[in-house]
Amino acid sequence: MEPLRSTELCPDETQLVSRSRRLSAPPDPRTALSMADAPRTLWAAPDEATVVGSGAAETIRADGNDRFRAVREAANELFATGDVHAGTLSARPRLFGGFAFHDEHDPAGPWRGFPGARFVLPETQLTYAEDGTWLTVHGVGRDVEAVESALEAAADRFDGATTPRPPAGPPGIERRERTTSKDRWRESVTAAIDRIEAGELRKVVLAQALQTALSRPVSLPDVLTRLADTYPDCYRFLIEPDDGGAGFFGATPERLVGRRGRTVETGALAGTTGRGDTPLEDEWLAEELRSDAKNVHEHELVADAIRDQLQPYAASVRTGERGVRRLATVQHLETPITAELAADEHVLSLVEALHPTPAVGGLPPDKALATIRDTEPFERGWYAAPVGWFDAAGNGSFAVAIRSAVAHGEAATLFAGVGIVADSDPDREWDEVQLKYRPILDELE
Repeated sequence: MEPLRSTELCPDETQLVSRSRRLSAPPDPRTALSMADAPRTLWAAPDEATVVGSGAAETIRADGNDRFRAVREAANELFATGDVHAGTLSARPRLFGGFAFHDEHDPAGPWRGFPGARFVLPETQLTYAEDGTWLTVHGVGRDVEAVESALEAAADRFDGATTPRPPAGPPGIERRERTTSKDRWRESVTAAIDRIEAGELRKVVLAQALQTALSRPVSLPDVLTRLADTYPDCYRFLIEPDDGGAGFFGATPERLVGRRGRTVETGALAGTTGRGDTPLEDEWLAEELRSDAKNVHEHELVADAIRDQLQPYAASVRTGERGVRRLATVQHLETPITAELAADEHVLSLVEALHPTPAVGGLPPDKALATIRDTEPFERGWYAAPVGWFDAAGNGSFAVAIRSAVAHGEAATLFAGVGIVADSDPDREWDEVQLKYRPILDELE
């Protein structure tokens, strides 16, 4: 594998050193995550390698409305020189992390340790790729011998590690508290509809938060393993602050953007119904979703906006056929969208251009975000924001962090939202929020 720039550098000029080796008897991802040091990282996505990260060789943080550019520039500096030897492409250095939903983000309460943007280069990572499982050690400001020695020590620790036990069951919920009452919800949705009918908005996504007290501390490796069984085609993630005192995790069906070379993949995911108790009822619900005017309108707003947001960067944009995406508890309307870039663009430029999509924000974006700020009685934090990874070439993969929660000790806060358009019904939208809590709630109660 070629180095980032050149291995013919004086030791004091080399900032990043990376070494990898294939493991003959690797632990499964749950065991690897249980063995990992804080801050722990997990990224598992459809058609991608699964990565478990341990510790931090380097951390990039930024705040404010300039945070996308600040992260990109800091990463460019980190990756500018390096001595990298990786046995497979997916084991090369990547930064994992994400962003807060709002530019003005308050990292307090459950979001302590989660700034406006934060990305980690894991000190040690396991990459579960098609050509085997690779152990990688990254060092910044460390000499080659120290990194190679750390790789051998990590190999002794991980290779042949056995799974100590099957995943534990859910911790159980002793108490739950809604941040939004049903009466306040009706008032908020009605006020949003009034703004839409007055022409101030076309759509806005309103969310709720559910605070839970657990019977015992949650085991995130166990929760994520169960989510993998139930939602194998979703983007599963774990991001921890430096001290590992909390964990933001989820299993989201919504891709924000993936970039490899000049090929970009994204899509619209909006419009929701439940699952049926029988195959016949399931298909009936799917057909009703396909023809429901409210859901189709909401979906088309999202698809049109994503195409418009990509247009300044693209030589061409192609839209696939709209279909129904079936998950364990819900069904969504989904339209795949691909583009070819007119020039090389860093994936973070595309992330900034697309966030927030109307599927989690609204239209027009500025007025929708102001409405969300005025209406929601809690801090969204990183909920519904971009989470993912990128590399030295500007390639990367990001998802929208829905179907998610932030856990700390014996407490977890869950988030869910719905799109409000002119013909929304407050009670039906309330029921949809409760349905969207289920993926995480089922793993806790």
